[in-house]
Amino acid sequence: MSENKIYTVEEIMEMLPHRYPFLLVDRLEVEEPGVKGIGLKNVTMNEEFFQGHFPGNPVMPGVLQIEAMAQTAGAVVISGMENYKENKLGVFFMSIDGVKFRKPVKPGDQLFMHVEKIKERGKVYVFKGEAKVDGKVVSEAEFTAMIIK
Repeated sequence: MSENKIYTVEEIMEMLPHRYPFLLVDRLEVEEPGVKGIGLKNVTMNEEFFQGHFPGNPVMPGVLQIEAMAQTAGAVVISGMENYKENKLGVFFMSIDGVKFRKPVKPGDQLFMHVEKIKERGKVYVFKGEAKVDGKVVSEAEFTAMIIK
């Protein structure tokens, strides 16, 4: 049995086209390349979205939690591909289903995005994702994305 692979933010940027302020994965632990992994987002008060969401009561927007899960899923899929550094792949949302927001995510939280591929057909992937803070689910969704070269 192999050990999980940890990717740094620099390595994640080799996989994904996203950059600040929209790169929402600081670290990635791949449990099974192309299939399953956990992304980490350190949520800090200096995030640009907190200026307006909401003054005096900062809450990470739910849509960004789902985006963080999708970025994690994209990096997990790409981690299982050979020569991904040379191929410059793009990951594009196709659909989002079963979204639930359970608890607010606040500055100082560590958001862990647990994602697992549940279906693959050609370049189209379906993932189930859960975002957790302190081991408690804060949001969840099933989403479909396409990987394009």
